[in-house]
Amino acid sequence: MTAMTRWERVEAALAGREVDRVPVSLWRHFPNQDQSAEDLAVVTLAWQARFDFDFIKLMPPGDYPTIDWGAESEYRGSPGGTRQTTRFPVVALDDWRRVTPVAPDQGMNRQVVEAARLVNERLGGAVPVLQTIFSPLTVAMKLSNGAVLAHLRERPDIVHEALAAITEVTRGVLVASLERGAGGIFFATQCATTDLMTVEEYREFGRRYDLAVLEAAGASRFTLLHLHGEHIMFDELRDYPVHALNWHDRRTAPTLTAGERASGRCVVGGIDEKGIVAMSAAEAAAQARDAVAQLGGRHLMVAPGCVIPIATPEATIQAVVAAVRG
Repeated sequence: MTAMTRWERVEAALAGREVDRVPVSLWRHFPNQDQSAEDLAVVTLAWQARFDFDFIKLMPPGDYPTIDWGAESEYRGSPGGTRQTTRFPVVALDDWRRVTPVAPDQGMNRQVVEAARLVNERLGGAVPVLQTIFSPLTVAMKLSNGAVLAHLRERPDIVHEALAAITEVTRGVLVASLERGAGGIFFATQCATTDLMTVEEYREFGRRYDLAVLEAAGASRFTLLHLHGEHIMFDELRDYPVHALNWHDRRTAPTLTAGERASGRCVVGGIDEKGIVAMSAAEAAAQARDAVAQLGGRHLMVAPGCVIPIATPEATIQAVVAAVRG
């Protein structure tokens, strides 16, 4: 068939239509090169130039939503490239009262929004750029070093007030990102797992705020939901108003095939994000081909289940891309 543009290919995959080839993308952190819009844009464009992916997941620092509330962090050599928080704004229960709305167009939030604009502008809008947006409860986890789990059980009223403020700011960052150049969003929840909380707790403190954020994503052409962790609440979130789902499919249920059937949505995955760093190029390519085979090449994009280690050999990444395109 006639070669598609990247947007045509992505939108066909999202709709379950035939594609000229399955879309593929991989992403990693860029520690110490992600602290300003210009630096993040430059390193993102260099990454895209090396591998020519079908879409770009923008990779701001994972703690970016916490900085404007007073969090501090530094990179200490994490294999995944994540920064370590050295100051948490929320320690005691009463600290949640200080989590009030901050401007989404100032501080670190502004840098992240501006990075999406710069990347999209310099690529002429030809490549889908997804802004990374964390769920409000995930932001609360990052603000408190996980203490929110105990706090919401002790004083749900105080935590709800903070989550409402976080939701307002998150919606603002999402809308600004779409208005200024992002073609879509990568909406990540790191809490929808029974390893952390019950389904009932997630419905009260997670889902309601997730949906409030996603309600603001009407202009998104490609909304990708990421369910982080093992023992994920897939059935609870599979009806979210998104275009596609991504999870650690090589490490936890469901499989790509089962996830596509259960959700009726495009699935994004197939690559073991932790194992890839030690795989041979041939092994990584085999995972990519297996992912394509699982869905017969439709309603699928090949990608990692989460961020890949920064030490992943470029030859291995190239092998994944070549296997999908071959």
